[in-house]
Amino acid sequence: MKSLGRALRIGRVLVRYRLDVLLEQTPAARWLALMRPFVPRASREIAAQSRGARLRLALQELGPIFVKFGQILSTRRDLVPADIADELTLLQDRVAPFDGDIARAIVERALGRAIGEAFASFDTTPLASASVAQVHAATLHVRGDAAAGATGRDVVVKVLRPGIERQIAGDIALLQSIAALVDRTHPAADKIRPREIVAEIENTLAAELDLQREGANASVLRRNWTGSPDLYVPEPIWSHTAEQVLTMERVHGIPSDDIAALDAAGIDRKALAAKGVRVFYTQVFRDNFFHADAHAGNIWVDVDPARKADPRFIALDFGIMGQLSGEDQYYLAENFMAIFNKDYRRIAELHVQAGWMPSHIRIDELEAAARAVCEPYFTRPLSEISLGEVLLKLFRTAQRYELTIQPQLILLQKTLLNIEGVGRQLDPDIDIWAVARPVLERILVERYSPQRLAGEFRKRLPEMITHAPDMPRLLHAWLTQQVEGRQHLHMHSRELADIASAMRTLQRRAIGAILGTGLLLVAAVLYALEAGGPRLLGAPAAAWIAALGGLWALLAAWPRREAKRPR
Repeated sequence: MKSLGRALRIGRVLVRYRLDVLLEQTPAARWLALMRPFVPRASREIAAQSRGARLRLALQELGPIFVKFGQILSTRRDLVPADIADELTLLQDRVAPFDGDIARAIVERALGRAIGEAFASFDTTPLASASVAQVHAATLHVRGDAAAGATGRDVVVKVLRPGIERQIAGDIALLQSIAALVDRTHPAADKIRPREIVAEIENTLAAELDLQREGANASVLRRNWTGSPDLYVPEPIWSHTAEQVLTMERVHGIPSDDIAALDAAGIDRKALAAKGVRVFYTQVFRDNFFHADAHAGNIWVDVDPARKADPRFIALDFGIMGQLSGEDQYYLAENFMAIFNKDYRRIAELHVQAGWMPSHIRIDELEAAARAVCEPYFTRPLSEISLGEVLLKLFRTAQRYELTIQPQLILLQKTLLNIEGVGRQLDPDIDIWAVARPVLERILVERYSPQRLAGEFRKRLPEMITHAPDMPRLLHAWLTQQVEGRQHLHMHSRELADIASAMRTLQRRAIGAILGTGLLLVAAVLYALEAGGPRLLGAPAAAWIAALGGLWALLAAWPRREAKRPR
């Protein structure tokens, strides 16, 4: 009943913001049409706004969890139309804080000790509050002086909201039900891919609910940038961290979009903008571990007066981090270099070699499509060219040619757009290409240098030595099979497995359809012959049982669209 009430509230909000038009030609449209007379009409101001703006307002009304859903959706521009994604990036994850005494109790339970034993001071008034957690200021004891009450480092304590796991699980279950309905009935479900969207939301939220994992992300990023003049990562305090509580060093800075404050502090914004681009490409191609939620609220600028001419960024909030496979990392870097060199043939070949596109695609057609995307950008001033925008349009164009791409690449493309946006806020005249190209060239030279390859070889040498004694025996066995004609061919085909699965599904549906039709015929006969026994609403109970069984079997046999497997 609780899920039903939640679904009705969602339906009411959809109708109020005139979003029911997105579900036209689906069974849900009929139910929403029944709700219209009972839902107040949208104001003229709401009705005049774009569908993306109306969706943003609706998510804000539905509550903080749906705001978080919208923020995650804004990162998946391969699944969401551009106009909607642009509006969803404006969602602000700010909600009323929960009681500070409850936060104190959660901290004590998670750390297994009293708050006074863990901290010299703990402010129950939160510094910030969001949909999943809120942050409190605190001070650690000087090591060894907890009994004396001496104070040490200033820290911040991030605390999960009470009951948030249960609330998210309920909302995810409801979204999965809605996605299944849309997937089964919407005419454009193969383009919308609702199940994939909900799965992405579920995975992202699961990562954000484990604060110990966020602390580990911060620890790795801090290790990668220790001593760097470009980026500072606050230290996680592991002795005061658990799955529901994350304690980190407290830092002070200016949000990177507060231009007035940066100018008042005398920060060299041009140097800062160039550093932001270099830091991003270094995270992706040197470390293969990048901050994937790099909006201005999570990227601050160090206020140390000594750093005015050589400013440094401060990274915050490490719930969403990105990594690429070695192959994707290589092919993405080569794609960037091909774009820099206007080598459209190379772009087309790399898309096929990377496995992002099937091998039967004609290279010349893909080359022409890449040229059509990139050439208009090269007529602009260099300061107006956006690599993130070029990459997004390449991916969107390639979707017409059966593009199959990993979510992490889409996450990277969204992060690149964010970084370029921050860079252009700091320095409107920044030439992204001029800054990025030498960094990328240098990293590629270092990554694929003979010294690096020799190091990789040394790393794998023990494994090779371990298997070396078996090589003569295996080679002799293989040659013997070739000479005697006894070689065996072992095949594993995903396509054959898919066909077998489809046949089993069709068989179950056929059985369900036959059983359902038979039971409905039995129900009709029992009703017509007025069979004896108990009666319900004027009809024999046996007829009701047969009818319900028939309907259940027919529903089970109803064809539905299965989620596509990644290639």
